Amino acid sequence: MTKRVELVFDFVSPNAYLIWWPLRELLGRYEAELDVIPVFLGGMHKLTGNAPPMIRDAEVKGKNEYAMLEMQRFITRHGLGKYRLHPQFPFNSILLQRMLFAADQDGRGVQFVEALLRPIWEEGLDISSPEAIGAALAGAGFDAADLFARAQTDAVKQGLVANTDAAVARGAFGIPTMFVGPKGEGEIFFGKERLGQIEELLAKG
Repeated sequence: MTKRVELVFDFVSPNAYLIWWPLRELLGRYEAELDVIPVFLGGMHKLTGNAPPMIRDAEVKGKNEYAMLEMQRFITRHGLGKYRLHPQFPFNSILLQRMLFAADQDGRGVQFVEALLRPIWEEGLDISSPEAIGAALAGAGFDAADLFARAQTDAVKQGLVANTDAAVARGAFGIPTMFVGPKGEGEIFFGKERLGQIEELLAKG
């Protein structure tokens, strides 16, 4: 049976960037497949009552400071020193997510993510500029005009909503959430700190 990980993904999450490359390296070592599940994190938060940690934990003395310490440890451990908090964070990711959904329908979800992750989280790509997004996608071999057009269709809009609803129904409440196992049936893991547990499961075959 093919080893598989499904990653619930939204570009707006810094942790989506931070988990990506270490997860890709891990899956490569175990010859495991990666599926991207495009969702809208804002919609997921509404459905679950969750909120971004910096808001949710703002009144808990020391908690956000400790979270930043752990983030820096993760960055150092995995050689992610090019990471920069996006200047427009928290940006509205709905268009990007709809385009990702459309690309994923074409079987190119992983490639779409990799076309934009570094420009967004290392180079500060202007999320408000369709021209900047289009140029980054064109450079990776995508028909940006086609993806922009499809992102405006009801089919893609409702598809992203359905993905978000389905991820929540499976137990997801934030990013990064990963399901390890057969597609649609995998065991759930939350947080970039779960890579060790995921490796243990992959190692069992």
